Amino acid sequence: MKKWLMLALALFCLTACNNTEDSETQELKMSTDESENTVGFEVLGDDIEEAENVPEEEQEAIFAAFDEYIAAFNAKDIERYINTLSENPKGFEFQEDIDAAKQAFEQYNIERKPEDVTIVKYSEEEAQVFANIDIQMTEIETNAQVSSSGRQVTVFVKEDGAWKVTSVYYIGNDSAQ
Repeated sequence: MKKWLMLALALFCLTACNNTEDSETQELKMSTDESENTVGFEVLGDDIEEAENVPEEEQEAIFAAFDEYIAAFNAKDIERYINTLSENPKGFEFQEDIDAAKQAFEQYNIERKPEDVTIVKYSEEEAQVFANIDIQMTEIETNAQVSSSGRQVTVFVKEDGAWKVTSVYYIGNDSAQ
């Protein structure tokens, strides 16, 4: 039973996630159609550097977008969750993500608790938000529970004046319990 729960956690805690590389340095990378860009930091220790060039108004808007992304997911509110996503994401297929979210919301209670939320890279059109994430997951039918934690970079793009999730990179700290 624990095997399926771990599989479900791995599958769904990465909803809206892109592939990550787990190299010796655990550097997170993002591929685009034209080139390969490094996501705003390397996961080498506990020191995360905050981007210095973020205007205060944009910082507030980015943090609000991140908070809504997490809150909509935790509330299992599919419409709110959809509204946090880019219509043209780079790191996931839009409809597949929505379908996976609907299925997970029906089968599990999942709560993501972010800490150390930091904007690590910023431009007028893209922002990368780092967070340590604790995940608690309970299967509704059996009440079986599993927890996990990891480091996540959520990449936002600006669409029609609003910050939307375009990709997510996650590296688990240790195996699920």
